[in-house]
Amino acid sequence: MTIQQLLKTAPVTTLLLISFIGLFTMQVLSGVDANNPSTEALLKWGANALPYTMDNEPWRLASSAFLHIGLMHLLFNGFAMYFFGQIAEPMFGSAKFLALFLLAAIGGNLLNNYVTWQSLLDGTGQPGLSAGASGGIMGIGAALLIAALFKISVNGMVLNLKSLIIIMGINLVYGFAVPGIDNAGHIGGAVTGLIIALAFAVAYRQRLAITLQNTSSGVQDIYRTTYINSSSATGYSTQASAPVPRFENEADFVNNSSFNHDSAVNLPINNHASLNHSKVNEQQTTKSTLIWQWLPWLVMLLISVGFVWWWQDIHQQILQMLAVIE
Repeated sequence: MTIQQLLKTAPVTTLLLISFIGLFTMQVLSGVDANNPSTEALLKWGANALPYTMDNEPWRLASSAFLHIGLMHLLFNGFAMYFFGQIAEPMFGSAKFLALFLLAAIGGNLLNNYVTWQSLLDGTGQPGLSAGASGGIMGIGAALLIAALFKISVNGMVLNLKSLIIIMGINLVYGFAVPGIDNAGHIGGAVTGLIIALAFAVAYRQRLAITLQNTSSGVQDIYRTTYINSSSATGYSTQASAPVPRFENEADFVNNSSFNHDSAVNLPINNHASLNHSKVNEQQTTKSTLIWQWLPWLVMLLISVGFVWWWQDIHQQILQMLAVIE
């Protein structure tokens, strides 16, 4: 897929890739080592570090998702974003895809800081720093797993659940096998993505059910309306002002070629009542559809509120500990 095709199909994915590469290029041009950047350089460019992030620089929870520690780190995450993004963004929509990535990245960084803080309290760890889009990418991958499980299609194509499980498994195993990998960030991002994707999947299923039900009702209304209108075409109508033909005997009644026996049986049905009923159903369908459309945004809002509370909780614990030490 060319850059032009990717920009048209997945504009947010394209912009994220450009931002990753652009930020890395700016680092290198400013003198940062392309393969082994220093701790000071990473902190300067927005890496996630417990003493800074959980003190008064919470913006590092998001900025670190665009920063990468070396060229290989950038290439690995760039390829994963390219692979997942061109599928996930058309499926979830650009705005929701971006929110999913950011929330998954923040969730991963928060879990990393929580684990680091607990290890400091236990005396088994020490402060470190983390950077990279891995948490957000793991969240996107987890969301695609849910999409495959619920058989959500993209342009008529259903994702291969087995392939996605293998890819996600390799990433998690690699993280635990290789030292220095932010496993907490991967897991936190994946869990965040799973929760958000469940809201997507439930909303998708409900909207699909409403659409199918509405389509079925619409077909029934079409047949019923056509059936009723056929009586008007033969000179019969449910309106009182319409002329009613008279027959001298039963033979004339039966043999009249323009008479529709089926229409006569259904004369009592009221077209206006049917139309009013259809309007009510349409309003109810629209309201239900809007509710399910907003469900993913509501879930993401609740997750955002939960993240704010989580950050404040760790922040207060750190302040209390510092006060005790002083």
